[in-house]
Amino acid sequence: MRTVISRRSVRRGLLSVATAGSLLLGATGCGGDGDEGEAPKDYKVVAGTRLCGGDALSADASKALKTITGSSRFEASAKKYTVAQAAADLVEAFPISTVAKDACRVYTPLGTPKFELRITWRLADGAPTDDPAAPKFTVLKMGEEALAAADMAYVRFACRSDRLSHSSGVAHIDIGVQRWGMPKPPEGDVKALKDAYATVAHSFSLAMAKELRCEKNGGLPARPVLDPA
Repeated sequence: MRTVISRRSVRRGLLSVATAGSLLLGATGCGGDGDEGEAPKDYKVVAGTRLCGGDALSADASKALKTITGSSRFEASAKKYTVAQAAADLVEAFPISTVAKDACRVYTPLGTPKFELRITWRLADGAPTDDPAAPKFTVLKMGEEALAAADMAYVRFACRSDRLSHSSGVAHIDIGVQRWGMPKPPEGDVKALKDAYATVAHSFSLAMAKELRCEKNGGLPARPVLDPA
């Protein structure tokens, strides 16, 4: 899969994720670490609100996952996939910009149609300065920048926090949500899919902002804003 958009800030983040995804078609497993086949003894299936450490996805985001995947139950996340761990990794990396890093992976249960979703974080160089996004994206008014498509969404927010070593500076954080290893264009109601991806991206972004103790939650609204900007 090759995604081409005109906004360089997104291209450096989500495009790198999309390109890698095309090389990993069909790679799944419990929490992203197992092989397909017989379930391990500790295999669990949970609701969407219990994924990614249990405090990353709201009830609305859990419903959005059903719109995206067709399932309301998912493989339990690996222990390393939590908002707390993603925030700790980000604090350690700050203030150097980074490529997209895994924050969580979402899998439909064994024995059901295969679907993998990846949530990533990235430290950006600064606030967005590029041209408007490509037509596949809808621009939303959340944080510094929010873009939604039928197979991915992206939110950037600014964070000033006492957890960051350079307290006088501001971290610009990208949260990306993307279907992984998709061999063909997404099927279904495009508007509903865009709203669903944006809802999941907002939920994880807000959870990260709270975990990082960002001033005013990084400027993110309490609920996702889905109307075009």
